[in-house]
Amino acid sequence: MKMGYYNELKKFIAFSNKQLIGQGIVGGIDYNLERKKDYMGLSVESKVGAGRASRIPWISFLSEYDSVKKGIYPVYLYFKEKDLLILAYGISESNLPERSWNLQNGKTIKEYFAENGLGEPTSYGGSFVYKVYDLKKELVEEHVDKDLNALISIYKKIPFKGHKKEVFKEYQHKLKIKQVPFDINSFQLKTKEAGLIFSAQLIQRFVASLCTKPFVICSGLSGSGKTKLAQAFVQWISESDMQYKIIPVGADWTNREPLLGYPNGLDPKFYVTPDSGALQLILEASKVENQSKPYFMILDEMNLSHVERYFADFLSIMESDGSIKLYSGADRVDSNGNKIDQEIFWPKNLFIIGTVNIDETTYMFSPKVLDRANVIEFRITPNEMNDFFINKKALKMEELFFSKDKNCGGAGQNMGENFYTLSQDKSVIKIPEAPGDENVLNKFFTELQIVGSEFGYRSASEIELLITKLGIKGFEDDKGEPLNNNTKIDIAIMQKLLPKLHGSRKKLVGPLETLAGFCLVRINESQPDDQNKTKTLYQQFISENRDSYKWEIKYKISFEKIERMLKNVIENGFTSYAEA
Repeated sequence: MKMGYYNELKKFIAFSNKQLIGQGIVGGIDYNLERKKDYMGLSVESKVGAGRASRIPWISFLSEYDSVKKGIYPVYLYFKEKDLLILAYGISESNLPERSWNLQNGKTIKEYFAENGLGEPTSYGGSFVYKVYDLKKELVEEHVDKDLNALISIYKKIPFKGHKKEVFKEYQHKLKIKQVPFDINSFQLKTKEAGLIFSAQLIQRFVASLCTKPFVICSGLSGSGKTKLAQAFVQWISESDMQYKIIPVGADWTNREPLLGYPNGLDPKFYVTPDSGALQLILEASKVENQSKPYFMILDEMNLSHVERYFADFLSIMESDGSIKLYSGADRVDSNGNKIDQEIFWPKNLFIIGTVNIDETTYMFSPKVLDRANVIEFRITPNEMNDFFINKKALKMEELFFSKDKNCGGAGQNMGENFYTLSQDKSVIKIPEAPGDENVLNKFFTELQIVGSEFGYRSASEIELLITKLGIKGFEDDKGEPLNNNTKIDIAIMQKLLPKLHGSRKKLVGPLETLAGFCLVRINESQPDDQNKTKTLYQQFISENRDSYKWEIKYKISFEKIERMLKNVIENGFTSYAEA
């Protein structure tokens, strides 16, 4: 519904025109009872006089941390003797405000009067002009509403530099931010402005994975940007840092206490909350007023400890509507006196992002963990590295925020609710197979079953959902076209089918060659010669020197990964999806 103040403004002008300057006010009580007291989350104050009509009636729009006596605020100033109505960047005159409008080339009302031969304003000359309306002409409703809404939008985004950080965060949460549809291109642009180097497809895979299921694992080369991408996205889309926590996982995490805390054994009245802030984040996400906004927990270097030891409760509750029991017996409070419930439920608006490095200090994930996540591998191509050396830019993470002060929230905070809505839509669009082509996912299932790495119904459902999410508006290839079916299936194979694959040379060489063949299509009508007929499709491809006139690589990302695994298992006798 369109927000408008035009009708209220007309009432204000009509009432003010009935009053004679310096004389008694007629009908003032009725006017103040009938007028609107709030607009767009702001309180509205109006003054036409106190017993006697005011020379300059006004209407101000105030946050709860501003007042007309001390602060800044949008304000209508009605200069009756000039037939002028000015919408202004209001500034209190009684007391110096603790922040400013940060205008570069603002014009004060006093300057405007001087330039237009209007003399000297009796009051409010220090406020700045936003719009001037000549009341000898009819006001245009569309223009009036658009101007006021735009100024209020500017007002809401100005940080409280003179207040404590916590006060500003509280203020941010109380103001309703107008939401717009999620636009992935906006995020991609901001990552470039921040100096981050990520391909469009990698960003699309990350976002689609979050929309598919609220558990994503970012794996790959150390220093390839796994944590930076996660950090960039959550900061860009959040209204404040109360919506996310970046938690470094410790090698000594042997139970759930670093995430969920524990009951104080010495004093049964208290519950010890973890320093990581994880429990506090869960409780914040669970609040009724926050349930339409996304919250994020980034577990950095998630496999420095055995994931199942500290994360088992989370893995279980994510798959059900169950709860996690924190303690039993009498109610307990934390060190600040806040009640901690005996059990907590998993908030559907909480997303878990884990980053993983593979080396001698880390642990491998079990199939139980991999089954429940989308696994995205981060790699750097020679072209990307060359571009980095040539066009290296300093990181400017502040570009991800609405303003240079990150307490204002991310530049994409007005898309947060729509992003969460996208993640809750579980409808699936079936991807049509090519005529006569067996379902490639079923072919993968059959071959993976041979080595004990097949997938279940849950993974199959999540694959279909991931393929659907990769069709979100704005997800495009290098040519600006929507992602085609082969690309979507390729990403699904890479993220949901291959991660559990590991084993010895004897176990995997044959199956890997068969899987590689599933990624290939012979496009030349000629049949392989008799010598090649006994070879797998992949072996034929190799024997024909990868001839691009005869062969098409249908699933390029998966094929490249399978070939790397095949090379590793032949050279080293063992391979797995996870690579250093």
